[in-house]
Amino acid sequence: MNALVDVRQLSVSYRHGNLAVNQLSMTIAQGETLAIVGESGSGKSTLANAILGLLPGSATISAGELWVDGNDLTHASERQRRGLRGRAIGLVPQDPMVSLNPTLRVGQQVAEALILAKGKRYPGVDADIVELLQQVGIAKPVLRARQYPHELSGGMRQRVLIAIALAGNPRLIIADEPTSALDVTVQRKILDHLKRLVSERGISLLIITHDLGVALDRADRVLVMQQGQVVEQGAPRQILGAPQHDYTRALIAAAPAFATRRQPLARPAPTQPPILQLQNVGKTFALPKVKGEDATFVALEDLSLQVYPGQTLAIVGESGSGKSTALRIALGLEKPSRGRVWFEQQDVTDLSWRDFRPLRQRLQLVQQNPFAALDPRFTVFDSIVEPLVSFGLLKGPALEQAARELISRVHLPVSFLDRLPRELSGGQCQRVAIARALALKPDLLLLDEPVSALDVSVQAHILELLQELQRDMGIAYVLVSHDLSVVANFAHEVLVLRNGRVVEQGSVERIFNRPTSDYTRELIGAIPGQHAIASAA
Repeated sequence: MNALVDVRQLSVSYRHGNLAVNQLSMTIAQGETLAIVGESGSGKSTLANAILGLLPGSATISAGELWVDGNDLTHASERQRRGLRGRAIGLVPQDPMVSLNPTLRVGQQVAEALILAKGKRYPGVDADIVELLQQVGIAKPVLRARQYPHELSGGMRQRVLIAIALAGNPRLIIADEPTSALDVTVQRKILDHLKRLVSERGISLLIITHDLGVALDRADRVLVMQQGQVVEQGAPRQILGAPQHDYTRALIAAAPAFATRRQPLARPAPTQPPILQLQNVGKTFALPKVKGEDATFVALEDLSLQVYPGQTLAIVGESGSGKSTALRIALGLEKPSRGRVWFEQQDVTDLSWRDFRPLRQRLQLVQQNPFAALDPRFTVFDSIVEPLVSFGLLKGPALEQAARELISRVHLPVSFLDRLPRELSGGQCQRVAIARALALKPDLLLLDEPVSALDVSVQAHILELLQELQRDMGIAYVLVSHDLSVVANFAHEVLVLRNGRVVEQGSVERIFNRPTSDYTRELIGAIPGQHAIASAA
């Protein structure tokens, strides 16, 4: 097999002197799937951007050579690089909500990629849009092409990005954390689809991921990076069965898929009434009018749940199963079409925004993406005290003291209060978001995928912090997570949703060890890394 990508002793440095990639050599053969793993800051994304010709202005290739599809890109012009992007190299970015234009319909965005690849608008573009959406496994492609990104689930948005990457019929696809925000079954379908495309089209695939389970399950070869260098590479079976480097062994030990599952948490005895209660809640959304298609979509149907003080309830299910809709209804951001919502024994179903606002001091949200959740113009101090200022609770020296106490509670130095979000890592940003959520001393935290964007070792620190806060403060959590390994180690109760309906509900121990539903068994069976474990055994 000829090398499609040939990197020879490549070094990439940033203006402030940081060497992000240090004398790295690697190849990608035609039709090969290579996975690059490593923690944040290891140089994975810098290497991918160098291959794409998308390094920022502050970065330069300071040494070595970079060849892609027979072209030397080491010192190529922007015009030469642009000629390869889309046609020779396609990119599937990490965050579909950031990567897709929220003001354009899905079909328009796929059309842009097709027109760029073909050079001009052509008569068959509409048919090609539908065909591409079908190729990536999107049902009802005509309807989806007319919708906006926010009207699609996370898995559908990720498939749209794959369709855009395929529009130029590239020889290499770079998938940058393509499944980090997706549920396990959707993750498996996306990766299965990418594998099938690689096989059918002879495409090479470069997977950039912090999920060692995904890398070992899906790649022909795995490359482990640390501080800009390759510390180990080899076949998945070799990496998992006989890792040579201490860093690789530490990554494997921190990965939930390969860690020994600890004893399930016993649910605290409910000595008080439930803090949150949803009774027979349903939610129906109107859809764009398309001939022959349904006019409405049922997101939730007859959902009932209770959350008690000091308890963690996890809601799991595929993308589009209604998890986020349930959170929005609990927060009062959506009104249920049917059923009632109770918070601390008060019926809050029909409260106006103004009447619901005082209750927001008692329940807070920790969002999925820590970088998107913080205002980039605010210092850490401004972000943490924002709820206190908004409700007019503190000012002056008392406000500064509260900020110092909150940042200390999430185990960050007080000196970080003067920093901006861009000066923090993903894990540090998530700690700031948790500190902000704690500012009003809430009784209930809603955690929407709080660790999915973080490296496995950072995930462990954040989850330990949340458990410590629960022990110390008696906070109740509702956790929405696609990572069942996280759920198994963090939650007391599990509720499984599918197509807006409850499939089953029970303790962590029962759900994971004695599931009654085929769907639950499918979710557990889709946890990444199990194929690699079986192969290495």
